[in-house]
Amino acid sequence: MGLVSTKAIVFSTIKYGDTSLIVKCFTLEEGIKSYLIKGVLKSKKGKLKAAYFQPLTQLHLTANHNNKGNLNSIREAHVTIPYETIPFEIKKQTIVLFLSEILSNIIQEEEKNEGLYNYIETALIWLDSHDVISNFHLLFLMNLSRYLGFYPDTSNINASAFSLIEGSFTNSSYEKLTLTNENLTLFKKLLGINFDAINTVSFNKNERQTLLRSIIQYFELHLEGFKKPKSLDVLETVFS
Repeated sequence: MGLVSTKAIVFSTIKYGDTSLIVKCFTLEEGIKSYLIKGVLKSKKGKLKAAYFQPLTQLHLTANHNNKGNLNSIREAHVTIPYETIPFEIKKQTIVLFLSEILSNIIQEEEKNEGLYNYIETALIWLDSHDVISNFHLLFLMNLSRYLGFYPDTSNINASAFSLIEGSFTNSSYEKLTLTNENLTLFKKLLGINFDAINTVSFNKNERQTLLRSIIQYFELHLEGFKKPKSLDVLETVFS
C-alpha cells in the first residue's frame, strides 16, 4: 500500500451504511480511485468533512492507494479551489450534477491523464467565475470529446452533413445518424471555440435542447456502455 499526494476532483459519492461514504475521484496522479471514508457523516471533529465531497469539488488528497481494485483510504484532504458561485446558483449546480454524472460514467481508467485532468480543472474554474453559462455544458462536452479521442474531424467542414457515426463531415446526408440543415448549423457553432468565446454563440431553449441531444447521441455512439444521464431532464427543465 502506497501513500500518495495528489490533486483530485470528486466525481460521485454514495452513502455507505449510516455514517460513511464511498467517494469516486479523478486523481491527477493515478486516474480514477474510489475511497471509503468511515464515519464522515457523524463526526464533526474529524479532519475529513462531508462537505469536501460534493460533486466536482477540487481537492488535494493524501491517500493510501492499494492498487488492487479495492477501496482506498484518505488520510488528509483539503479544498484547493473553493468555489465562490457554484454552490449558490441553481443553474451552475445543475450543470455540475449533470457533468459529474457523465464524467463518472465515462472515465474509468486508473492511470494518469494530465491533459484531461487539466481540462476539467480549468473548465470548472471558468464556470465558477463567469455569469453567462447557459451553453457551458454544451461546449464542455464537445471539447471533452477531444480528450476521449473522437472530436469531430473538421477537415471537410463545408460539406452538407455530419456523420455522428464517422465523426466527420460528409455530403451523404441520406445515411443514418447524420446531422443536416438546422441541426448541422447548431453543431458547427460549437466547433473550434473555447470557453471565452462561448458568449459569441447564442441558442434559444429549443436549439439548446436539440444540440445537447445530438451531442449525447454522439457520445453514445463513440463510448461503449455510455448511459444517458438521469439528470438530463432536470438540466433541460432548469434551462427552459
